[in-house]
Amino acid sequence: MRLGVLFTGGKDSTYSMFLASKENEISCLINADSENKDSYMFHTVGSALLDRQAEALGIPLERFHTKGEKEKELGDLTAFLKKMKEKYGLDGIVSGAIASQYQKSRVDKICEELGIASIAPIWGINQEVYLRTLLKSNFKVIIIKVAADGLGKDWLGRMLDESAVTELVKLNKKFGINVSGEGGEYESLVIDCPIFAKKIEVGSSAKMWDEKDKTGYLEIQNAVLEDKS
Repeated sequence: MRLGVLFTGGKDSTYSMFLASKENEISCLINADSENKDSYMFHTVGSALLDRQAEALGIPLERFHTKGEKEKELGDLTAFLKKMKEKYGLDGIVSGAIASQYQKSRVDKICEELGIASIAPIWGINQEVYLRTLLKSNFKVIIIKVAADGLGKDWLGRMLDESAVTELVKLNKKFGINVSGEGGEYESLVIDCPIFAKKIEVGSSAKMWDEKDKTGYLEIQNAVLEDKS
């Protein structure tokens, strides 16, 4: 099948694409440029590096604008996916949904309306197993946003490794956070993986931290593509 990917640049959409690409053709990356940074549907923090990720993947990046108004943003997504279906001859859409019924049910409905398949390769997966499998699959991922108890400023820019996964599991038991971050507890950025032709090297960055709300994000000021050794 020819597939489009709802792509944020984070681990879930990238890993889902990786799995789907084993038996299908990935025709395009689809990303929402949302004005609403707290959108229920779309992640926005890592959008500055989408062009570099698309270049590393060698896949066209297609972006659309939305005000990000709850539910209305779904109309924007539907209209754009219809255009992408026609442009690329898409048979289906890949999403990185894991446990969010809100996101998955809406993508499923849109795909049904358009007569294409809704593919969610990691839906319902055990989240700790997923993260450890992700690492074993040679995904290099950094944390770029945090918004949950137990996730402090020191997590910004941190590599997601075995130690980080172990800590996330402990925080899940203590605070009830979603281990994979799908509840908005944290957002991630993939800087290398098996389907990247080149890796992303992050240069200077700044940790933007709100001490009152105990939330923050990593502002990446420059990053380049480098050959893999």
